[in-house]
Amino acid sequence: MLTIRQDLVDAMVAHARADYPDEACGVIAGPEGSDRPERFAPMVNAARSPTFYEFDSMDLLRLYREMDDNDEVPVVVYHSHTATEAYPSRTDISYASEPDAHYVLVSTRETGTEDGPYELRSYRIVDGLVTEEPVEIV
Repeated sequence: MLTIRQDLVDAMVAHARADYPDEACGVIAGPEGSDRPERFAPMVNAARSPTFYEFDSMDLLRLYREMDDNDEVPVVVYHSHTATEAYPSRTDISYASEPDAHYVLVSTRETGTEDGPYELRSYRIVDGLVTEEPVEIV
């Protein structure tokens, strides 16, 4: 189960709406071994695409160095879907390289940039196997 603060959920949704119609992406880091998302790190979708995301390699390297310096790990890896449900695509599954991370998808297909309903779901993705997990927002 993913337990996550409301302000972090709000930040992911706001990022998804701000980058619409392109997919938004980012990481929420947390203390190593804690499974507790704490530090929101929005990233640039280097692909600038409405159908897939790609982290900028230099931004990702910088983030991993920061996390290493702070004894953090990527607890949540998130991105948005702009036209489909919040379920990982084949490309999303192939990019999933953090077996301990929660992969969170935010779908803004109903509202785009506007306030209103969104879909948020979390998954574990290990060796190509996708398992949905409950999300508790605190």
